Amino acid sequence: MKKLGIGYENYKEFIDGNMYYVDKTLLIRDILDKGGKVTLFTRPRRFGKTLALSMLRTFFEAEYDREGNAIDKSRYFEGMKIMDAGGEVLAKMGQYPVIKLSLKSAKQPDFYGAFMKLREEIIDEFSRHYYLSSSANISEETKKDFLELLKGKSIWSEKERKFSSNEEKSEGFREEVSKYATALKTLSTCLKLHHGKNVVVLLDEYDVPLENAYYSGFYTEMVGFIRSLFESVLKTNDALELAVITGCLRISKESIFTGLNNLQTDSVRGRDFGEYFGFTQEETEEMLKAYDLSDNVDIVRDWYDGYLFGEANVYNPWSVIMYISQHRGAPERLAEPYWSNTSSNSVIRDMINRADDETKNELESLIEGGTIEKQIHEDITYEDIDKSADNLWNFLFFTGYLREVSERPDGDDILAALRIPNREIRSIYSNHIKGWFDKTIKSLDNTAFHTAVLQRDTEGMKDILSALLKKSISTFDSLESFYHGYLLSMLTGIKDYTAKSNREEGDGRPDIVLFPDNPEDPAYIFEIKVRKRYSEMQNGLEEAFTQIRQKKYEDGILDDGYIGAVSYGLCFCRKACIVGCVDQSQNHPLIEEGRPANGF
Repeated sequence: MKKLGIGYENYKEFIDGNMYYVDKTLLIRDILDKGGKVTLFTRPRRFGKTLALSMLRTFFEAEYDREGNAIDKSRYFEGMKIMDAGGEVLAKMGQYPVIKLSLKSAKQPDFYGAFMKLREEIIDEFSRHYYLSSSANISEETKKDFLELLKGKSIWSEKERKFSSNEEKSEGFREEVSKYATALKTLSTCLKLHHGKNVVVLLDEYDVPLENAYYSGFYTEMVGFIRSLFESVLKTNDALELAVITGCLRISKESIFTGLNNLQTDSVRGRDFGEYFGFTQEETEEMLKAYDLSDNVDIVRDWYDGYLFGEANVYNPWSVIMYISQHRGAPERLAEPYWSNTSSNSVIRDMINRADDETKNELESLIEGGTIEKQIHEDITYEDIDKSADNLWNFLFFTGYLREVSERPDGDDILAALRIPNREIRSIYSNHIKGWFDKTIKSLDNTAFHTAVLQRDTEGMKDILSALLKKSISTFDSLESFYHGYLLSMLTGIKDYTAKSNREEGDGRPDIVLFPDNPEDPAYIFEIKVRKRYSEMQNGLEEAFTQIRQKKYEDGILDDGYIGAVSYGLCFCRKACIVGCVDQSQNHPLIEEGRPANGF
């Protein structure tokens, strides 16, 4: 079995290391045939964008050995689909100077730190092309500009030591930002002068600095820098052959790509490149077969399939690879959610925290497997995300947390039916909702509920539990386990009592028991049932008490030495509950005429 390239993003390492590579090389042909002068791909994180750019760089970049001889790049593409793309495409292999820049390092707490990281990435790219400093084809004046940008680290350190005030430092920093805003254009000019050919520009994760800046409070400054950087190298650059940019979210032209008329955007709704980011059904089945996991196809489809990019149905590639890594040799192991996107997950959390009744209902519908219908906005900025729930839904759609099922016109607008793509994403929603709900419960003053429990006030318990449930977002897949955790959280903290879950008593395990610190006080038993229909709740309550009697939970409590036991039966249906009580410590009968003695 070939090594799985977990954590590898360099195409050459896949080939040189004989790792398993899902062949996406026809992306080269389609960018040449269908792409624009500048092509922007927006896809969810960990869907192969960085590896795709590395593959493009390997194909296009002219490389030379120490003697100055051109390196034959074809060995990196032997047996790949691109080798059958025709002579016109293959003639471009190894023919261009390339600028490759990743912007993901800009996750810093302030603009100064973020800019310095981006500046460092730019300087590293200048260093990769250090040979330009001695090129006979570049004028001395242009080489001077090149060297000044190349030596930016040491020059800035020297300047910082000489600044006598914060005002001087601020002015010097503004000059530094302005200088590096056009650095990529300077580099591309030098590359064209030396090689005599236009430049291929590859920019990865272009929206990371913008997302980070938005959440960190310096969005305006970062937008200004990125706009200037892109305009100089992509808009007013005669040295540009073509450019490919990748990110998660399409940022409006007015925000970043002002006046960039040569830009072609391909988002998850695009029609031309859908199969190149993510694994198709055929590719997934072939990969599972290679690692002796063909019998697990249905499980993998249920958990990690469901994305629709244009007309291509694809799997989450990161999750498929991680699944294979965890299950080769252990095919019976349970599937798990492997995909994480911290920033987008925080958007889900924020949505839940601010959800109104309509948003809660929509979240419930999605978690149950239903759809919601929303207007599609492809051109948004991070500043727009919090302005409306529709913008948040669009953010979740374009970053992989929802998929389009269908669309229809609505006047001049487009309405799309959206749903959760698979079990993995559904679990992310549910876990965030559970975490939010647990946090809500822990933040409450549950004194009134605790008093109701100790006073056998079933009506009060019912009212408090139902009122809190109505404020929540239901997770119906959790069924009894959800309500079990919910009630356990509510019971935690009762003075002089300890709540324990599923502890053996009598001939079984009651859901929850409150054990008193003082053995002369009664213990409290809680048995939970769940029904799908409100009309069945009474039956559920009776089942709870029948189980308490047949499993002899109360006898077990008495055998432990406690003076008595109070038994509660609870039945939940969505956001409603009913509560019954039998107090054996006062010798009440367990069931009277099929009902709990204290009613509900």
